[in-house]
Amino acid sequence: MRALVHGRAGARPRAHTLRPMADRVILWDFDGTLAAREGLWSGCVVELLDELTPGHGVQVSDFRRAMHGGYPWSTPDLAHPHLGESDAWWAHVSGRIAAALTGIGLSGDLARDTAHGVRERFLDHTRAWSLFDDTLPALERAAGAGWRNVILSNHVPELGDLVSRLGLDAHIERTFTSARIGYEKPHPEAFAVALRASGHPREAWMVGDNPVADIAGAEAIGLPAVLVRTDGDAKRSAPGLEGALELILG
Repeated sequence: MRALVHGRAGARPRAHTLRPMADRVILWDFDGTLAAREGLWSGCVVELLDELTPGHGVQVSDFRRAMHGGYPWSTPDLAHPHLGESDAWWAHVSGRIAAALTGIGLSGDLARDTAHGVRERFLDHTRAWSLFDDTLPALERAAGAGWRNVILSNHVPELGDLVSRLGLDAHIERTFTSARIGYEKPHPEAFAVALRASGHPREAWMVGDNPVADIAGAEAIGLPAVLVRTDGDAKRSAPGLEGALELILG
C-alpha cells in the first residue's frame, strides 16, 4: 500500500508520520542529492531522438546549450503558481523543449513528438533513475536520531510518485516540488512553504548539491545548510550524506 497521498500545494503527506513528536526537520534536495537520473534532461531527450530517428546527429551538449535558461528553475525569481497543475507545467516545459530542438535544426513535427515523449520517459523510474548508496542509510539514521525527513526540490509535478516508486515512502514524511508550489529554490518562499507545512520546526537544516539553489537559498533565510557531492562555495560541505549528518547531528 502506498503511504503517500497528493497534497494540493505540492506536498505529499504520509498517512502516518515517522516520529510525530519530533520538532526537527531535514530538508533534503532530491535530484543529485538523494537520487540521480543518468543524462538528466538532455540525456532523456537524446534517448528519445535515438528511438524516433536514429542518426539524428544531436548530441547531449547540443541540446543542453539550446535549452539553457529554458527550465522554470532557470528563473527562480519568477513565481509560477499558474503552472501548479501537472498538465499546465508539462505543456510549458514541453513547449520550451520543442523550441530548443527546432532551434538546433530539427523539423517542427519531430521536435514536438520528442518533446511530447519526455514526460513519460523522464518519469520512468526503471530506465535511468537510481538512489545513491548512502541515501537509505542516511535517511534511516536521521529518523533514528529523531529528525523528520522532508524533500524540497526543484522538480517535476509528479516528484512524489517518483519518490514512492524508488522506495522512499517509509523514510520521507513529505515531498515538496517546485512545479506544484510555484516557487523555485533559492526563492525564499520555496523554503517557507516547506517549513510552514512542517509546523515551523524548532530546528531545521537543508542538505543539497547545488551551492546556489540549496545552500545560498537556505542560508539567506537563516537556515543552516550542507553542500554535498559538489565542490562549491559553502560554509559547510561534505562528500556524501553521512558526512552531512555528522555536521547536523554533531
